[in-house]
Amino acid sequence: MRFLIVLLVATLGITAAAQQPRAPQFEPIPAPPDVAKPPADAEKTASGLAHKVLQKGSGTTHPKGDDFVTVQYTGWTTDGKMFDSSHARNAASTFPVNKVIKGWSEGVQLMVIGEKQRFWIPQELAYAGQAGRPQGMLVFDVELLEISASPTIPPPDVAAVPADAQKTASGLAYKVLRPGKDGGEHPNKTSRVTVHYSGWTTDGKLFDSSVMRGQTASFGLTDVIEGWTEGLQLMVPGEKTRFWIPERLAYKGQGNGPKGMLVFDVELMSFR
Repeated sequence: MRFLIVLLVATLGITAAAQQPRAPQFEPIPAPPDVAKPPADAEKTASGLAHKVLQKGSGTTHPKGDDFVTVQYTGWTTDGKMFDSSHARNAASTFPVNKVIKGWSEGVQLMVIGEKQRFWIPQELAYAGQAGRPQGMLVFDVELLEISASPTIPPPDVAAVPADAQKTASGLAYKVLRPGKDGGEHPNKTSRVTVHYSGWTTDGKLFDSSVMRGQTASFGLTDVIEGWTEGLQLMVPGEKTRFWIPERLAYKGQGNGPKGMLVFDVELMSFR
């Protein structure tokens, strides 16, 4: 059941980066010198995926098929034309590992957090001739920023506000899960924000998630529940925060909205 965060209802969305590339409306990022074909020092898997580590990671855990990953990436065709880039949009992308093209699903499972790899993905592991998609072998530079469990698995502290959470005068509790940009600006009450989020009731039931839908959500801060209006103004772009929103700052028991205290994980992608 989809709940819209806007007042009692919200239409929200994200695009799984590698799954639905969009025509660039930004300055192209130059292609790497080996974009035309995998170099001799690239490794190759049994499926035909070629890959090369550009930057070693600091993590030890690899994503699994049912995990969600947050990445920065750029994609080119073998003639050097960029067709998509999270860097150019200045927003990392989050998506389920098993819901993107086969080459991405296989490739990101080889990575650890902090690692950057270049993938040469043959057409049969990419869009396989789908209309409107880039054709032929595709080349991606991918940096793995975060691995998270599916939003269908609630946070361990969903039932009550933990001792290390901060609390505002209104009763909103929050905890930063990932810091944002140093010196980043905060939205104000009149800002329009773009976010990724998941929301649970305190019994662990997921009632809404832009992450599960594979689309970011954009809305004005005057159009949402009070806990969101206040909470998003505490954030900076790139930050991910967990909020415990008491009912009086959420849906106040009205209509078909979820009842009681609500828990949200929110990542602020951008605002204007």
